[in-house]
Amino acid sequence: MNRPASFADWVDTATAPPQRLPDGIDAALAYVADATGHPVYTRWTLTLLKRGCPSLADAKRDHPVVFALLLDHDAAIEYWERGRLRAVAPDRAPAPATVLLRLLKQHRRFRFAPDEPATPAMPAVSSDAPMTAIAVPETTSPSAAPAVWLAALAPGADPAGRAWLARAGRFANPSPITNTLGAGDDAQAVALFLHERASRSPHTLRAYLAELRRLILWCDRHQLGPLSDLTRDDLLAYRTALERTHRTVRTTAATTTRNRPAGLQATTRARALAVVSSLFRYWLRTGYVIANPAAELSGGAATRDSWTPSRIMPIKVLALCDAVVSGPAPDTMSALVWARRRAIWSLYRFAGVRLAELVWSEAEGLPRLEVDPQAQWTLHVLGKGSKRRSIPLPSVCVPALRAYRIARTLPTQPSPFERVSLIHSEKRDALGHSGLYDEVKAVLLAAETQVPSGDLATRTLLRAASTHWLRHGYARALVVEHAVPLPVAQTLLGHASVQTTAAYARTDLAQTRAFVEGSFPEAK
Repeated sequence: MNRPASFADWVDTATAPPQRLPDGIDAALAYVADATGHPVYTRWTLTLLKRGCPSLADAKRDHPVVFALLLDHDAAIEYWERGRLRAVAPDRAPAPATVLLRLLKQHRRFRFAPDEPATPAMPAVSSDAPMTAIAVPETTSPSAAPAVWLAALAPGADPAGRAWLARAGRFANPSPITNTLGAGDDAQAVALFLHERASRSPHTLRAYLAELRRLILWCDRHQLGPLSDLTRDDLLAYRTALERTHRTVRTTAATTTRNRPAGLQATTRARALAVVSSLFRYWLRTGYVIANPAAELSGGAATRDSWTPSRIMPIKVLALCDAVVSGPAPDTMSALVWARRRAIWSLYRFAGVRLAELVWSEAEGLPRLEVDPQAQWTLHVLGKGSKRRSIPLPSVCVPALRAYRIARTLPTQPSPFERVSLIHSEKRDALGHSGLYDEVKAVLLAAETQVPSGDLATRTLLRAASTHWLRHGYARALVVEHAVPLPVAQTLLGHASVQTTAAYARTDLAQTRAFVEGSFPEAK
């Protein structure tokens, strides 16, 4: 795309209704800086620096790079690039229009407005390629959703494959009087189900899409379908197939056949059946189908009651990983990337967040850090069900966060109204799910190299661990090691049910035995 004649050709899609940017460069820079919550292009002078800071000592602390440049130059240019502020001398700085245009192209909330709205085309996918989810805009309306969900769920892109979901089975209700959903085929019915049940949370939507794709792939493999044509025998056969389905894992040079998982875990199978059951319950209640073949297909709460967390790293293994993070940076890694890795590890290690809870949400401005007047740090995240959660951070976590902010040339402490992605990316606004996961795995693999070759148990554990293992360890430290009251631990972890939090107490029989002995002391 060539440079537009005017910045008014760009539209801010995060406002309601969407609005165009101002025409002039100065006004456009001010608008984008206010919209994103961070500076975009600033020409600093000593007078301007004094005006914004109470003293030169404060200016040196809050803007160390700018302050150093102003000692040798009349001005300093600070501009936003790839998730962080850069400060250079005026003769080395890019033009303000170049900086702003680069940010607009990379930022998801801004879109270049063509003369006529373009109609999105169906993505071309090979007929033998596995199904993958596509990005679905949050503003998709229910009437326009079927085409989008069809592209995300259909087994293939050929006409026959796309038509697989766009039909109705024998249990579909054709009567417009009792079919209150108003859907004429499974594509529309699935779209309305996802829009009502899963559109509020991107994490729930991603999980629902994954499980529905799993069911559709199985149906396509066995020449069954559409979904409204499945019988109870079909769904019981699907439940049996889940018990025999093997998980797909990333193959690495260190992966051996004996270390690969034997099959889907019980929690994964329960989630798959719960999504299917929820779909058919919704269809029956809205009148789209005349019967529910998935009745009592999933175990429901019984699975949660019997769940016991087992993926927990021992304290000595966690200490080994902490030693790797606190050590020097690898020779092949820049100081900024190493500081980012240390910050990511510290947040997963000492905040107990889920993987997706550190993914930046531009609409919500989360996750973000907050520092109170007592210099205590708090992490605010968006959890399951779009529920906000505030997590106090221990002081051991703060140095890594400060070092990372300094490496990004941000103030050592976040301001109350700061709106910058918590974890930056070199290619876009913020690091996504896979990037965050890879950074944690890099720490685990580095720790594996420090384990003696004869200690196969520790090596295997580090190879299998992930970000959620750190969450389990955080929960166990609260519930078992420090006996934090269950309601408090439930709030910190963001569990919907206290039964899930209480499950961690079952992981250490010695601790529960000590509680029993203390409650009933032996008579003297």
